[in-house]
Amino acid sequence: MRDRIYEIIFEADTRIGRLFDLLLLVSILLSVTAVALESIAVLEARYGFWFDAAEWFFTLLFTVEYLLRIFTVGRPLKYATSFFGVVDLLAILPTYLSLLFPGTEALVVIRALRLLRVFRILKMARYVHQASMLRQAMQASATKITIFLYTVATLVIIIGTLMYLIEGSEAGFTSIPRSIYWAIVTITTVGYGDIAPLTPIGQALAAVTMILGYSVLAVPTGIITVEMSQQRRVNTRVCPQCSHEGHEIDADYCHACGAALESAKRPDS
Repeated sequence: MRDRIYEIIFEADTRIGRLFDLLLLVSILLSVTAVALESIAVLEARYGFWFDAAEWFFTLLFTVEYLLRIFTVGRPLKYATSFFGVVDLLAILPTYLSLLFPGTEALVVIRALRLLRVFRILKMARYVHQASMLRQAMQASATKITIFLYTVATLVIIIGTLMYLIEGSEAGFTSIPRSIYWAIVTITTVGYGDIAPLTPIGQALAAVTMILGYSVLAVPTGIITVEMSQQRRVNTRVCPQCSHEGHEIDADYCHACGAALESAKRPDS
C-alpha cells in the first residue's frame, strides 16, 4: 500500500499519478481563489462562513497529502527540507497559525507556489527539462551575479552621490539616500519621474545613467544564457528515497542522495 500511495503522489508517469497531480493543482487554484475573493469586503460579509469552510477543507486536504508524502518517501527529513517539502508545509501552516494569530490566514496564498508542480502533469518532460536547466543555470551563475550586483550597487552609490552634489535639495535631491534611490530607478529604466535633475550637468549624468542602464540589464541575461547552454538533458523521474526529481536522462542513481532509480519508469523524451 505504501508503494502504491508513493506511486500516486510522487510519480507522474502513471495515469492515476497524472490525475492526482491535476486534481491537486485544481485544489490549489480553488484555495488561492477563495482567499483572494475573501479579501473583498462585500463578498466576505455575505459569504464569510463559506470562505472559512472552504479554507479549512483545503487545509485539511493538503495536511493529509503532506503527511502521506512524509509517510511514503524513503527519507522523510530529506523531503521535508527540500524546496517542495518546505512549500508544502508553508501551504498549511497559516490556517493553523490563524487560530493563535488572527489575520495570518491570508498567507495561504503561498500555496500558489505549489503550482510549480504543473511541470510534472502529463509527463511534459521538455518543460521539466527547461525548468531544471534554468534552476541549474541560476545556481551556477550565483557567484557571477553576486559580483555583478555588487558592481551595480557601487555604481548607484557613486552616481547618487554625484547627483546629490550637483543638484542639491532644490531639485529634490535632499539627501544621498534619496539620490541613490533616483539612481536605482534610473539605471533600472523604471523612471518614476518623481525626481529629475534640472542643471545641464545633472541632466548629462542622467543621460549617461540611462544608457548605462541598458547594458546593466543585459549582463545577468547573458550570464544565465551561457550557463543554460552548458546544461544536460533531464527528465521527471522522482527518487523513491528523497523525492528529488529532474535527473539526467541516463542516470541510474539519484544525484541528491545516491539511491537507485527505477529504470523501468524512465519516460520517453
